[in-house]
Amino acid sequence: MKAQSPYEPTLARALTHALNHLARLEQTPVAATTTLEELRGRLAQPLPTEGMAPEAVIDSLVADTQGGVLGTQGGRFFGWVIGGSLPAALAADWLTASWDQNAALYACGPAEAVLEEICGIWLKEVLQLPATASFALVTGCQMAHVTCLAAARHALLARRGWSVEDDGLAGAPVIRMLSSNQRHGSIERAVRLLGLGQRHVVDLPVDAQGRLAPATLAAALRESTAPTIVILQAGDLNIGAYDPFAELIPLAHEHEAWVHVDGAFGLWANASPAHQHLLAGVGQADSWATDGHKWLNVPYDCGYAFVADPEAHRSAMSHRASYLVHAADARDQIDWTPEWSRRGRGVATYAALRQLGRNGIAELVARTSRHAQALTRGIGALPGAELVWESAVNQGLVRFLAPSPGASAADHDRRTDEVIAAILATGEAFFGGTTWRGMRCMRISVCNWQTSESDVVRTIAAVAQVLEKGV
Repeated sequence: MKAQSPYEPTLARALTHALNHLARLEQTPVAATTTLEELRGRLAQPLPTEGMAPEAVIDSLVADTQGGVLGTQGGRFFGWVIGGSLPAALAADWLTASWDQNAALYACGPAEAVLEEICGIWLKEVLQLPATASFALVTGCQMAHVTCLAAARHALLARRGWSVEDDGLAGAPVIRMLSSNQRHGSIERAVRLLGLGQRHVVDLPVDAQGRLAPATLAAALRESTAPTIVILQAGDLNIGAYDPFAELIPLAHEHEAWVHVDGAFGLWANASPAHQHLLAGVGQADSWATDGHKWLNVPYDCGYAFVADPEAHRSAMSHRASYLVHAADARDQIDWTPEWSRRGRGVATYAALRQLGRNGIAELVARTSRHAQALTRGIGALPGAELVWESAVNQGLVRFLAPSPGASAADHDRRTDEVIAAILATGEAFFGGTTWRGMRCMRISVCNWQTSESDVVRTIAAVAQVLEKGV
């Protein structure tokens, strides 16, 4: 009789708990129901001297985290821009952990190296980026920015006769960065990590639609002949605004600037025929960054970087050592990624792309955008609410008005935060707040594959009930 694998009882227990969690998403609160103190009280136990059975560890882990796991996998989570996990992607991620390959070289994970290679080809097709661009699968859009801007740093300084990889930044020409004042904070963090200095990021004003105007960029480009990176937005985090790429990119290139596109979620609009117009001209840029754990709905720890100049990308990242085994005819991931030891992010991405297919991705982008618009309009039409912005994609803004006569802007801000907190307390839906153009708003973001029309109706009804109670 074949002996049972030592993994089987523990993995079976984990499967039971996982399926139970996923099956109960419609009934359990979307927001957390426990406090920080309670979680610490359960989890912050003294490190045991003796170990415990692995099945007991899993049971205890599930019990002790009860109430502290958000319902991000379900269809009524609308905070930030967080997707769920497609069934094929989730299962593939389990296999990734089971296989436990170091996806750094073809030599130490042949199948995962090829999977990643194919993912890059497919992603460029779906996102309509140049087939000749290089790519990297990284932890998220934050590290995608780091990867792309490292390539930009290499290319711009090499044009000035400076090798940043050999000589560092001390004494190097200063690189300035031009971006709209709606840029995401991950840009600033990438700039800090790369030693470029956040003081060298120039925030330019946007127009009424949240876009960087050509005249504004042209004036900024004329102010200096320093090596320049222009950072453009494909779907900003509040209103989903898209910069006019067809006008801005050629303008930047006239001044020999490198153009990087932050498309954390918005780049996926290129997968949808109904939304492609928002990205007209984006393929002319020099680099692009986006996430897989948003609109593609793969598990967390997955972002994508693309660079039009593979040599600049490789020069900024690649490393050689005598003990490494490099393949002559295969793609070694270490040549393109900032990490050395890394999990095989290509496995879940490959599975998600195969599950959805080109048409499925297009439908997902279009469907979730419709749901976001329906939520924005539906909540914004409720008594005591106000529609602030309905975007062409999956973002929206509403706010809630203080009922007292002569209420001030500060009163409306306070009221908005109170209503958001009250919605979370119902457990029916999860939204986050933001400050946009000086006022507090509730941000609506939809990118989960499970969000349905019934989720939209249920959520609007829950918000209406909160408002009727007069929080």
